Amino acid sequence: MSHLATQQLSSIHSMLSAGHRNLRIERHSLMLWGISCGGLILASEHILTSEQFPVIEQRAIAWLILLAFSLSCVSLLDWHLTRRAKHARDEAWSFIHRQVLKVWWLLMSVGVLLTFATFFYGGGYMIYAAWVVLIGLSLYVHGLFSEELLEWTGAFIIAIGIAMLAFRLDIKATQYVAASTLGLGLPLLSIMLDRGRQRAFSLRLLQSVGWLLFVLIPPLLAQRFITTHISPDMPTVTVAKFLENPLAAQIVSLPAGSTIPVKVEISGNVFRPNKEAVLPLVLNTPIEIVMEHGQPTGAWHLPGNDWTEEHKTHWASIPWVKAAIPPSGPEIQTSLIVEIHPQPHQ
Repeated sequence: MSHLATQQLSSIHSMLSAGHRNLRIERHSLMLWGISCGGLILASEHILTSEQFPVIEQRAIAWLILLAFSLSCVSLLDWHLTRRAKHARDEAWSFIHRQVLKVWWLLMSVGVLLTFATFFYGGGYMIYAAWVVLIGLSLYVHGLFSEELLEWTGAFIIAIGIAMLAFRLDIKATQYVAASTLGLGLPLLSIMLDRGRQRAFSLRLLQSVGWLLFVLIPPLLAQRFITTHISPDMPTVTVAKFLENPLAAQIVSLPAGSTIPVKVEISGNVFRPNKEAVLPLVLNTPIEIVMEHGQPTGAWHLPGNDWTEEHKTHWASIPWVKAAIPPSGPEIQTSLIVEIHPQPHQ
């Protein structure tokens, strides 16, 4: 086959591929959604907190209003800018583009309602991963009718969200990974778009892996180098000494076998409200915690391990609850699993 014939066949193939993938996602869309979602994720621990809204119902409604208002503004701005860009190119809105846009808005609405539901049904530790999966799914669906690169990157974003849960990252790590994936990843993706050109598998794989490294290295390095620094001059005292003379900064040592009462506030219409219910738990291993001005800072460690933050290591779950009526009388049985995974000295 002559070189001219090969070129003609290649041109026909490219034309057919472009006909199948006739949508175009605007660069500003990825910029807007990436920066807004990444910014909200990073700011989530500083706005509408439990200190500002102690009542969980009020906090849930506040977050619902904030997310609905923010994402509605981004959607309207994106739609306006996209319409202006299409008008400048003398393009019309295709039926498929409108349907894909509806899918995007639907998945964003699911994220808002899912966030609202976690305040009442639990599972808040999964919310960052859920948002990453939803946006990855949105990009993947768009890529099916648009650019091949969106398809690849959407699949990688979904994989990142699933990996967050599979590797049981702590809440802080998932926050950083989600913020980087969306806040850095989507703007970078907008720069990488090649308007639907057909590329070799190896090139697409190289682009996707490069994108993946770009969004994962910053949060992983941040987790690596942000460590708890404990002054070597900070005294270590027993609980009794601490109660006698609480200093501005000190380390309190809790020996194995210490009883830690867990106070449970009971409310609702099934049991009589009680703020004095106590579940006595016994430490299985010694632990040291940092106190400043009489309050724990969240930094602690086990003997022979590095200092770490509270939110980075704990994992508590109640896998089952059931009622029974044994000979001793009615009772409720449950299982409480509390695990910590400290980092050993390196």
